[in-house]
Amino acid sequence: MGVTEPAVEERGNREEETEEKQRRVKPVEKEEEESKDKEHHRFLTSLNRLNPTNPLRIIVNNGGGARFTTPPLHSSSRVPPPTQTPPTRTQPPAEPHPPPSPSPSTPPPQPQHQTRSLFTPTPQQTLASLNSTKYTNKFFLFLFILHKVVAIAFVCFLVFRGVKGLIGSNGSVKRKEQRILKFLLPQVEAASLLSIVLAFSWQMAFRLWPDFMIHFILWSTFLMSLSSGILLLCFQMPATDAVGVCLIAFSIGNGLYACWVTRRIKFCSKILVKSLEPVSKFSDLNLPTYYMLAAGFLWMSLWIFGVIGALNFPFPSLVIIALVLSLAWTTEVMRNVVNLTVSRVIALFYLRGMQSSTRFSFQRSLSRNLGSACLGSLFVPTIEALRILARGLNLLKGEDEFMFCCANCCLNLMTFIFEHGNSWAFVQIAAYGKGFVRASQDTWKLFEDADMVEIVDADITSSICFLTGICSGCVCVIMAAAWTHTVYKPFTATISLLAFFIGYLMTRISMALPHACVSCYYACYAENSENRFFDKTIRDRQALIKNGRVVVPTTPRVRRAVA
Repeated sequence: MGVTEPAVEERGNREEETEEKQRRVKPVEKEEEESKDKEHHRFLTSLNRLNPTNPLRIIVNNGGGARFTTPPLHSSSRVPPPTQTPPTRTQPPAEPHPPPSPSPSTPPPQPQHQTRSLFTPTPQQTLASLNSTKYTNKFFLFLFILHKVVAIAFVCFLVFRGVKGLIGSNGSVKRKEQRILKFLLPQVEAASLLSIVLAFSWQMAFRLWPDFMIHFILWSTFLMSLSSGILLLCFQMPATDAVGVCLIAFSIGNGLYACWVTRRIKFCSKILVKSLEPVSKFSDLNLPTYYMLAAGFLWMSLWIFGVIGALNFPFPSLVIIALVLSLAWTTEVMRNVVNLTVSRVIALFYLRGMQSSTRFSFQRSLSRNLGSACLGSLFVPTIEALRILARGLNLLKGEDEFMFCCANCCLNLMTFIFEHGNSWAFVQIAAYGKGFVRASQDTWKLFEDADMVEIVDADITSSICFLTGICSGCVCVIMAAAWTHTVYKPFTATISLLAFFIGYLMTRISMALPHACVSCYYACYAENSENRFFDKTIRDRQALIKNGRVVVPTTPRVRRAVA
């Protein structure tokens, strides 16, 4: 007993010493943990003040933020790590201290919530969806499909009547159709092939020498239209004389226009060169143009046989006019399909830095956005033509009160219509999947907010594309008219008109690519002018216009009433 008592007493002393050491270490560990918590909370608070567009914040919010939690401010809410206590002695639980009562001058502390995200959501503008799944302008999509079904059925019926008249009859109908096949069909098919070659040539030339081609097209169209008009006048037939006079009148207007836009050429050349730079990054961007030109050639070949069959149909003139309007709408839709495809690829490159799939964009243009292409193809050419007419009337109004009222009324009306339907809308249709009218309004609003209305209003890219089609049509007229006058003179005027129409339409399809690139450059700049893909060309132009050092020679616009 005497030996065991000192041993028990010694063990008790050691336990007291261990307990005393733990008491000394515990406040130190608690202070270290509190300091770490404060430093961690200060770090997270500094991250929370980052800009929402900061890459670090975007990465943590989207992917990495789930691994972290916002620590509580009060260390009393943390559960201390368990410590071993001697079995012999237990410490009485410390009574919790009541929280300090808030003074009336200090606001109560905000409660801290444990969240899975590193940052609390901040209100910011959400980006528009780039993959809209809805079909746009469904009514006009249905109308175009119905029109194509009827047109294909009617053309096949006319071809059947033509073949039946060629094989089944033995009289004048058979001789007439044989004469048409011999003296009309070869020239028209040759004009189709020539227009495809010209279409490829023009597009390649614009991509290689954009600055030179603007000057070349302005004056080559003047020369080609003048030459074709003089050629038709030399045939000395009433029909060819009428066509020749129209071409000569157009060449005079073209020459005056070329002189009038001389001061705009330098700036438009810069924009065209700059807008065509992204095309080299997409090796397959020309494929939609090739597909549409191939489809256009096949449809025109069948369409020509339908025209031949219509000559033996009651009221052939009305039937041929209907066929011409159907062909014009169809080829315009083909052109705008290419426009939408290129616009989506280039717009996503500008707005998001993405290299979008051309094939996917082409499929989207043929499906979800086809209704907008049909609506735009039906109304945009008419709207732009009437707007030009209204502006011309506004220039010629003079001081006559009646003409002044009529001109202002027409210009007001056409300006309103143009703001609700214009060719700039195809960029937002392709990028965001909007309807045609809404896209037109939004795009024009962007131009107004960015103070770009005068710049886009003075752009001559659409005029250059139009004149390129006219130039191809005149070249086809010279070839077909000379050939037809040699083999069969009565068909000269008819074949000249068909050749001009085919050459113009096929070239317009190929020129959709540069037109779409320029439209994307303007529209995307208006949406985000600080993008790194844009230089100071437009900004410098705006500064020169504001300072009065550059006067944009546009036709008068309607002044908006200021409240």
